[in-house]
Amino acid sequence: SADHRSSSAAVFSLTMEALSEAGLCFPQLINTSCRRPRHFPSENILLYIMLSCVSLLTVTLNLLVIVSISNFRQLHTPTNLFLLSLAVSDFLVGLLLMPIRILLTGGCWLLGSLMCALFNYTSFLLTSASVGNMVLISVDRYIAICDPLSYHVKVTQSRVQICICLCWGCSAFYNSVIMKDHLKDPDRFNSCYGECVLFTDILAGTFDVVLTFFAPITVIVVLYMRVFVVAVSQARAMRSQTAAVSIQGSVRITAKKSERKAATALGVVVIVFILSFCPYFYPTLAGANFSYNEFLLAFSIWLFYFNSCLNPLIYAFFYPWFRKSIKFIVTLQILQPSSCDINIL
Repeated sequence: SADHRSSSAAVFSLTMEALSEAGLCFPQLINTSCRRPRHFPSENILLYIMLSCVSLLTVTLNLLVIVSISNFRQLHTPTNLFLLSLAVSDFLVGLLLMPIRILLTGGCWLLGSLMCALFNYTSFLLTSASVGNMVLISVDRYIAICDPLSYHVKVTQSRVQICICLCWGCSAFYNSVIMKDHLKDPDRFNSCYGECVLFTDILAGTFDVVLTFFAPITVIVVLYMRVFVVAVSQARAMRSQTAAVSIQGSVRITAKKSERKAATALGVVVIVFILSFCPYFYPTLAGANFSYNEFLLAFSIWLFYFNSCLNPLIYAFFYPWFRKSIKFIVTLQILQPSSCDINIL
């Protein structure tokens, strides 16, 4: 009867609400659904709003960097091409990874197996690409400061473009090899519906930590220590010079100051990156003896993601051209046909 069906529907609705309140990710799958971790405040609207603002800010700021370097011809330098590549990876972090992480704040994976595999692959790809870009930036500054006379011969636009393409291509290939089992069967290590578990064997995990963490960080630190020593010695040499220098000497000194300022800015970018990157890999480095909860894991991931938002802020602090280009973009002067030839430096 109609009353019986209505009563059954009401009972089913109450049962589903009870199961949902009990913490099941999928209340309709009583026996196979995962439970929500209690420490994830799924109803904390303030947390969702804050993380959404970080995501939006990351996308907006990095988009400004991408548009600035792409549009203005004066900014088409080898160093800025590396910054452009880094901004693209940071932009994708804000556009793709952060929104999905926000959905995961509730502690359940609700997007299915295919999206689980794609999300993990994209996350690893962007991490590797960011690390590769940081290494390339460090090499660029090392050559510019330590071997300035041959910089324009060694670092050309075409070589920079090839290096950037190799960075992204190798990252894509490397991570497809590391994650081939997960890409083939994303549910392989899931114990219940609502999980998105990624597991790699000891050999692959060790190789990944060495190639993605230890080796790049070592290269970056060594190169920037060398850059710092040379920059300090150049600064001392400039202070020891007399005020009566030739015009040519003044231009040379100004060029050296410009190179040192760029090295300082990018040095800050690299230091912030390392500080954000270490907690992301710490659980892997600590191994099985390290016990961490989901909150600390989420914190380390978001700290690494937040680095993508900080980079453009560092550019705005150190680079006048970025602040000037933002003004041109916001005032829509960039839409003028001759905007690409504007003096932005």
